[in-house]
Formats: sequence, C-alpha cells, structure tokens
Amino acid sequence: MIIKHRQDMKAVGIKTSLPIDAADSFIEFEAPKPQPSGRELLIKIHAIAVNPVDFKIRQNSAKDTVLDTPKILGWDAAGVVEAVGDQVTLFKTGDKVYYAGDITKAGSNAEYQLVDERIVGRKPETLNDVEAASVPLTALTAWEILFDRIRVSPVKDKGKAVLIIGGAGGVGSIAIQLAKKIVGLTVIATASRPETADWVKTMGADHVVNHKDLVNEVHKAGFTHVDFILDFVDTNGYWDAMAELIKPQGHIASITGSGQPVLLNKLKNKSVSFSWEFMFTRSSWHTEDIAEQHHILNNVAALIDNGTLQHTLQQTLTGLTAENLKQAHRLLESGKTIGKIAIRL
Repeated sequence: MIIKHRQDMKAVGIKTSLPIDAADSFIEFEAPKPQPSGRELLIKIHAIAVNPVDFKIRQNSAKDTVLDTPKILGWDAAGVVEAVGDQVTLFKTGDKVYYAGDITKAGSNAEYQLVDERIVGRKPETLNDVEAASVPLTALTAWEILFDRIRVSPVKDKGKAVLIIGGAGGVGSIAIQLAKKIVGLTVIATASRPETADWVKTMGADHVVNHKDLVNEVHKAGFTHVDFILDFVDTNGYWDAMAELIKPQGHIASITGSGQPVLLNKLKNKSVSFSWEFMFTRSSWHTEDIAEQHHILNNVAALIDNGTLQHTLQQTLTGLTAENLKQAHRLLESGKTIGKIAIRL
C-alpha cells in the first residue's frame, strides 16, 4: 500500500499497531523532505539499524487507532549532513555522521531526517555506513549505564565483577567491551546457546553463564556476589536472582522497564543502589547536558578507529522497503538475534 503525498522523500512507517506478518504492518509512502532550523541537521540517510525499541513502539504506539499521517520509526542511522539550521556550530554540510535520534521526533526509516546536532556524532572513519549505523543506540545505552548511572571508573573499579544479563544482544555486546577494555572489570555474561556463548567470549567476557539457572551458574563460575549487575532482558524476571547475587553496597542498573512494581525493599539490607537507564532521556527532556551524547558518540568513534571497540553488525539487508523492515522486526521479535541488523538504503 502506497500513500501519496508531495513527492520529496520516501519513508516507511505505520498507521496502526499490527502483528509483523500483517500486510500493512509497515507501509511505504512519500513525505515532504524536512528543512532544518535552529540546531537541527538535515541528514541524508545512507543506512539504518533496528533495535528492540523499534518493534516495541510499533506494537504499542498506535493501538486501537489509525493515524492520519504514518509514524516513522527507527533510532539508528548513518549518513551525511545535507543542510544545517541557523544555530548549528558542531557540523557543516558534507560531514559524515551517525546517531540514535530522538524518540519524540520522526525516526530514521526514511531518506532524510532532522536531528539536533547535540545528539549526533562524527561517523567512525574505519566503518562503512551499515557498520556505523549499527553502533549509536547500543553504544550510548551501554556507555550511559556504566559511566552515567553506575559511574564505574578504571581507577576505583578495575578488577571488580560485573554480571551482564543479555550479553549477546546489541547493548550487551557493547557493554561487555566497555566494561572489559575501558574499565578493566571482570565480566560475567549470560548466554544459553553455543553460538551466543561464543559471541560473548569474542566480545571479551571472562565467564559465560546460563541465564536459565542464574544464581547457581554464577556460583559455579566462582562468584558468591558480584559488584555490579546490568540487566538488558527482564527486570522483574531476574529480580530475585539479582537481589541474591548483588554484593552489599553494590549497584544494579536496568534498561528494560517493568509493567509491575519493582520490589526495591529486597535491596535494603544490603544498601544496594538501583538505577534505570533510558537512552532517550536527554533528548526527550532537553536536559542541560544533552550535548553529552555528541561527546559520547565522538569518544566511541575514536575507540572504534583505534581498535579498542568493534561494531556488532551481524546481518545486512539492502533497500528501504516495508518488506525489509518487516524482516528485521521479525528477526528481533524472535529473541534469538546476535548483535545488530542493519539496512543499507
């Protein structure tokens, strides 16, 4: 189904929340090419990547309604700055960039996108477009959860143990690398299949444990308690195990949210800290430190270019089409993907 508008750019979006195999779960349409103002960059997109947040928003943002204008999803992209707003100072036309965008604005599943320059970074020089597009959201999330929420540092935390639940996913794959290579933590990562176990070892995990019997598996690996726990899968599903495994005065952080109250009283006797991480907080609320994401992405690019970090792209599709977005979402919804999936426009 093609919805005709002024023929300025192609986009793929949704008008209602449907199962991924429904005929119109994604639709291709034409939309006006936007024009930048203020601190906005107009970016010609060369590649995009998909994340679990994409299918969660597709499933929930247009329930029991049909939108007049299709909603464009997508929160990972690499491309070139085509035009700049009148207040832009960080970039110029022709700069190669990568970014995760703003969940409150139109997404990256389009030929062009407006993005605030303060949440955009310079593309790693050693990566091609699809490789670069696979990095921003997961790198920002992993960086923020470690350095902004738990506030680990090589000076005070080198050698301490971190348990990463969901080590083979996009965020987990970057978090393992940052924890091991930047901070010097002892990394315990969960994986339940041979291929995922091999992957987290490649990323730098010191120990691999099966999440299906988490407490016993961590104990078998030689740890009574761990200093930090990063949950990238299911906060309440692993809550009892995390409360048991966390060291007194340790820190748990999660990205997954919860439909039910989290029983924080289970952490009281250990004086354990708990933090949420949401990568879109800075852009959604225009926090005073919103430009920190620009600096994080530039730091990540430098770490990639000097060989410290590696991208986690595992599968590439070609073409901005409804069918390719369906395929990418279908794979993510299976819960069995390793690393990232990207689409070359």
